Order: sequence, then structure tokens, then C-alpha cells
Amino acid sequence: MRLTTILDQIDMGSIALPEFQRGYVWNRDQVRNLMTSLYRGHPVGSLLVWETKTDEITDHVKGDGKLSAGTVKLLLDGQQRITSLYGIIRGKAPQFFDGNAQAFTGLYFNLEEEIFTFYMPTRMDGNPVWVSVTELMQKGAGHFFPILVANPEFAPKLADYANRLNAIDNIKNREFHIEEVSGAEKTVDEVVEIFNNVNSGGTKLSKGDLALARICAAWPEARDELKARLDKWAKAGFYFKLDWLLRCITAVTTNEALFSALENVSTERFRKGLYATEKAIDTLLNVISSRLGLDHDRVLGSIYAFPLMARYLDQRGGHFANHQERDQLLYWYVHTLLWGRYSGQTESTLRKDLTAIDGQDGSLDRLIELLRQDRGDLKIFPNDFGGGSKGNRFYPMLYLLTRVCKARDWEDDIPLSQNLLGKNSSLEVHHIFPKSKLYQHGCQRAKVNAIANFTFLTKETNLIVSNRDPEEYFAHYENKHPGTSDHNGIKSPSTIASHWIPVEGEKEDKNLRKYENYEEFLAARRELLAQAANDFLNSLHTGAIPEPETTPDVLTREVVIIPGGTTNDVEEQALQACNQWIVEQQLPAGELAYNLTKAESDGVVAILDLAWPDGLQHGYSQPVALLLDEESEMGAIANQSGFRFFTDIDHFKTYVRQEILAIDESVEEAERPADCLTIESIANKPLVAV
Repeated sequence: MRLTTILDQIDMGSIALPEFQRGYVWNRDQVRNLMTSLYRGHPVGSLLVWETKTDEITDHVKGDGKLSAGTVKLLLDGQQRITSLYGIIRGKAPQFFDGNAQAFTGLYFNLEEEIFTFYMPTRMDGNPVWVSVTELMQKGAGHFFPILVANPEFAPKLADYANRLNAIDNIKNREFHIEEVSGAEKTVDEVVEIFNNVNSGGTKLSKGDLALARICAAWPEARDELKARLDKWAKAGFYFKLDWLLRCITAVTTNEALFSALENVSTERFRKGLYATEKAIDTLLNVISSRLGLDHDRVLGSIYAFPLMARYLDQRGGHFANHQERDQLLYWYVHTLLWGRYSGQTESTLRKDLTAIDGQDGSLDRLIELLRQDRGDLKIFPNDFGGGSKGNRFYPMLYLLTRVCKARDWEDDIPLSQNLLGKNSSLEVHHIFPKSKLYQHGCQRAKVNAIANFTFLTKETNLIVSNRDPEEYFAHYENKHPGTSDHNGIKSPSTIASHWIPVEGEKEDKNLRKYENYEEFLAARRELLAQAANDFLNSLHTGAIPEPETTPDVLTREVVIIPGGTTNDVEEQALQACNQWIVEQQLPAGELAYNLTKAESDGVVAILDLAWPDGLQHGYSQPVALLLDEESEMGAIANQSGFRFFTDIDHFKTYVRQEILAIDESVEEAERPADCLTIESIANKPLVAV
């Protein structure tokens, strides 16, 4: 089929550029290479389309936006190529485009050197040897002949130039071989398998990709509707992915875990499922924030428990029958977070859990029993708090305990469970034994960043405490806020002890505040944390925890710092600023504290500081990670799992510019934005939400 015919059919809606989750991800280098191959007559591959029936499709021919039943051919293999050519030939992005249009905007051709380059005013303005490819495609080669004839210096090569212009113009008539997958009996699973077999060496198509493509063929605005929900939650500090939301909708609509369950879901049913899912997730985020204190996505942990919980809530009309039912579901949720229930075989585990709630009576008991069968015991032990880093599963548990168990700020003695306002009131991680001094005493990074060495304070208090020795500031705050007794003689702990820190006069003594006894301090605090965690979870399970005070809707707030801002750690601010820079390049944001898992172990093998498991160009570049101040073996683990890793932000950004964005090396340095960031340079740099 001729390229012009393909583009016409895209405009008419009979061929659809699928609304895949990854959108358009090509860079300028890939566009240049495609045009060079077409110009030289080289093979550029065939196309693969799937003809599928939809209950309704948008009528692009009439342009009236009305819907009618029919079939549509979804372009599966060739989406990036045809999107690029559409943009170059039409001079605009196709309808419902999602990506960086600069990848194909402003492409020029040099008639003398026969090279394609993107517009640079210092090289091209006023120079007729440079021709706009889009203008050529739209006006034809003849439009440029008078310009060339008017320049006597071009006379010897006029015939060559004319042939080259015609060669580019004729790209519109290039024939593309189209392979077609058809047949009403073809399921989403089968089509994905066919595509991945045909394209075994390239980008893999996921079932979520195809499910979304099929939905968008019938309801083109679906992707924007989904992204609008994601944007709403992101503004409140909860950053979720399209795949996750689609999984939640699948569970709510079909009570199934697999995307293939959406195959027979009508557009209207999917639309209703989206609204029901949104309502359920809004409710869950408010409940989890107010009841558990988990108020941003970095501490949610078990996000793939949400499809199950959303389905459970929707089955009951969007409401819990009573607070005991709500708290039992939260009890189950916290345990999925702690033990990584969905970290490995997500679909199979979710399918089993959805089956357990298929029915009103005993659903929660069945869910909790499934957890017990897998774990053997849901009790938390001191060694469970033995890990390190903010990516550890027990990091959210520490944050949870701080928010719900009356831990108090050391400086002003105010409970940290209250909704804190003001720029210096957000919760930050504090290293009880300061990092710099632990390193001076020969501690390894894993010990320095042990969960048991973390606590949470307001920013103002964190700045006051800074890196003072615990032996000194413990005594100061114990004297300042020693605790009080109520009218029944029940004594509340000191502000220091309210953080599950061993205090003098109880089980421990001052020796645990010395650096030489740091490991004994960690062991003692792990015992206190485990006891507090078990007490809280047992009370949650039995419904014995008092109702919290009424709290504002968490979704009405706007977060002005990238989630994960529970620390003023300079390293984490550097990672956040780097992530922000990536988004400004119209590339996908990475995942902070990414859990690297292996299917055979069904568990986390490492925590990567900042990672793009699908690559910065989904499916077109390898997984990549930033590892700052990590032990050497961390890089080896990442490498073995297929990640390219960087230990320096500047080197990482050079890789992004050169290999991902394919920025021309010939661009003058003066035209390039000053975007170089180091850990030191961004310590005080304000961050905004991405």
C-alpha cells in the first residue's frame, strides 16, 4: 500500500495509530535514519495491522464526531515509523498524538551533501541549499526549482539537485508491505503473541498496550481521560502509571487480573468502569492517608493491591459497611506492602486474590488467610527492620508508625500525626546517628542507612538537630520534653522515646548513645519498632483503634515538591532534580527507589536509586539506572539484570543528550541550555512537581 494511501486512511479512521501506553518515543536520530533509508531506497520493514471489531468507532470521514459500529485496523508494528512520516508529510502530529513532536519537526535536507538535519538557524537561514522536507512534501519539488535556477552558482548541479528533490518527494509514493492479522476469533493474548514472535528482536508489545489500543480505537479520548485521572492524583503526591490504572479498571469492570478480560467490554461499560475506579481510588487514597498516614506514593508500597481493593469497594457500592471492615482491609493491605505480595507474579497472585473476594461473606477472612498460607506467620520480628535504604519495605512501616502512633516532634512536642502546614513543617528523614560521623567511625553505607537509624522530624527540627551527636541531643530533648502523666497516672513517653528510641532508666543506658555501640543501639531499636508494629496491626485487625479526627481530603492538596520529599538528603534531592530534568526533555520520569526483582526468586534483590526499567524510550533503549554512592556490587547486580547504570549525574545526562535525544553534536555550545546538575549544586535548588 502506498504511503499516501496509508496516511489518508489514518485521517479517515480506517487505519488507527494505536494509543499505546508508551506513545511516540522516537528521537531525531531515528527519524533521520528512517528518512535517509527511504531516500536511498533501502528496505525499512513491513507493517503489521490487526483488524478488530469495535462496538463503535469515531467517524473521521464525516468529521462530526459521531460513533458507529464497525471495524478498524490497528497498526501494531510500524507505529513509530508511520507517526514520524505522518508528522513530516502532513506538517503536524496525528490526532491524539502523545510524545515529543520535536523529533520530526523542522527536518531539512542539504542538496549538496545529501544529508538530513534538523533546523539550525545559523547554518540554514538564507541558504537555499537547505530545503525544508515538510515544505517539499506539501508543495512538491517544482516549488524549489525557481529558487535554484535563480542562483547561477547552482547551474552545474541543477539536474542533480532536481533529481534529489524528486527522490524525497517520491517517498510519499513508497509502497509498504502490510501483513494483516484478522479473524474474529483472535484474542488479545493471541495477537500479542503473534506480534512478539514477528518482532522478536525489537519492541515487545504488552497485553496492556493492545487492550488500550483497542479501547482507544472505539473511544479516542480514552487515553486523555485516563491521563487526566493520573494528573489529578499526581498533583496530590501520588504518581501512578497508565498500566496501573488500566489494571485497576480491569479488576473493577471484570473481576479479572488479565488485560485480555477487557476484550469484550463495550466502550460504555469501560467508561463506567473508569468512573467507578476513580471513585474507589479516591476513597482508598483518603482512607490510607488519614488512617495509616501514608500520604504520598513513595510510602504506599503495595500499589498493585489497589486493583483488588478498588474491586472490593466497588462491589459494596463504593462504601465500607463499618470501620471494622475498613480497618481489616487496611490490615491486609499493610501486610501486602510488608511482604511484597505483588512484587513477583503480579497477575497470577492478583487473580487468586480477586477470586477470594468474589462474594460478599467472608471475603476479608479469605484474603488474610491467603496471606497466612504464603507467609506462615504475619507477626513482625525485630530482624524485619534490619534492612537499609528508603526503598526497603519496612521504610513505609516506620513512616506509618510515626504518623499514627503519637510520635512527637522533638522541638515543639507536637504529634507528627497532625496535618502539618508551612514550608518547614513537612516530614523529613533524620539519621539518628549522623551519616558523616558514622562514616568517620568506619561504618559501611548499608549500616549507615539502616532503617533502625531513621526517624522522621519536621524540616525545622531536622535543621536544628543537624549532625549533632545523639549523646548530646538526646539528653537535651529528654530534659526539654520529659513526658507527662495524665489524671490516671499513665505516663506518656518523652519526645525522644516516642520515636521508639531506647532511653536511659528503662531497658537501656547511655552506652547505646555512643558510636562504638551503634550496632547494639540498632538491635535495641529494632525490638521496639517490631513491638510497636505488632501492637498497631493487631489493633487494626480487631478494630480497636480509635477513629482519627476528621481530616481534609488529601486530593485537594497540591504538592510542590516531587514525592519522596520525606528527606532533605542532598543525594535524594539530586535524584529528584535529575528526574525533573528528564521530564522537561519530554521523556518518562524514572522510578525512585526501584525494587529490582527476579522472577525465579519472587523477591527484591536490590533497590536502585532511580531507574527506568523499560528504558528512556520504552522498548527502544535498554533499562537504565542511576546509582549514587552505592557499593560496587550494586552495579554488578544491575548489570546482570540488563540495566545500564551510571554513578554520576553529569555522565547520565550526557548519555541522554547524545544517545536518547540524539542532539546534533554540531549545535553550538551557546545554543545548548545550561542544564548540568551535580549533587552539590542542587542542594538548595527549589523543586516542582513532575
